[in-house]
Amino acid sequence: MLPLAYPRRWQLASAILLMLVLVGALAPAFLPWLANGPPLIPQFDKWMHGITFALLALWFTGQYARRSWVWVFAGLCLYGAFIELGQALLPYRTAEWADLGADALGSIGGFVIAALVTGGWCVRAESWLQERFG
Repeated sequence: MLPLAYPRRWQLASAILLMLVLVGALAPAFLPWLANGPPLIPQFDKWMHGITFALLALWFTGQYARRSWVWVFAGLCLYGAFIELGQALLPYRTAEWADLGADALGSIGGFVIAALVTGGWCVRAESWLQERFG
């Protein structure tokens, strides 16, 4: 983990974020259009997986040094597999190998963005908050 002033708070926020993603992935689609996505967006489910995992990658690359990113990527892949396993066990959800691919591609996209722009953003956010609010 990067030298953060409030590592426990970041870890708690991470745990809450992962639980929210899990609940969203395992909950029944409560709106009909969420089940298959809007008709104008083909493969809506895959896009949602990719975007979600890109955001998760961006979140965690803010907290961990680049040398740890391979472990973050492995953790995100395992987390995606855990979600798919959970979906396979539920009668109202389906598990697909393509979802795992979308998770991995989304994560890679997040890592590319982090490498180019946002990596270590949590340190900068803490610094900005410290300057702003003391």
